[in-house]
Amino acid sequence: MATTVRKTAYFSMQTPNRAGQGARMLNALAAHKVNLLAFTGFPNAGRAQVDFIPYDISKFTRAARKLGLKVSKRKTVFLAQGTDKAGAVAGICGKLARAGINMVAMDAVAAGKGRFGAIFWVKARDVGRASRVLRAR
Repeated sequence: MATTVRKTAYFSMQTPNRAGQGARMLNALAAHKVNLLAFTGFPNAGRAQVDFIPYDISKFTRAARKLGLKVSKRKTVFLAQGTDKAGAVAGICGKLARAGINMVAMDAVAAGKGRFGAIFWVKARDVGRASRVLRAR
């Protein structure tokens, strides 16, 4: 299977950097039947930043509102999926580099059964150009 890249939405929020915070949020979203394409979190200035990449944006925003989650406005992230092989994400990184587009961050993982997935960010001003360079749908 060829690698596909698409643009999608993500929402960020700050939360205390304590054990169980991520589990609490993820369980609450699951109780509202929210499916996520990806979730990532990392320490940020003594707190933690978590990013939600929902499968259904409307369902996520409704649930977040009901749960009182103080998420950011909608922002853009790229999602890549394809056949896992050596250098699976190197082609994406190379295309962006040749176009002079700096990748802000990337999380990639082998998904099993010969597949990989990655989420990555570029600066907001570069989203359109990155979409064209990567033929993101």
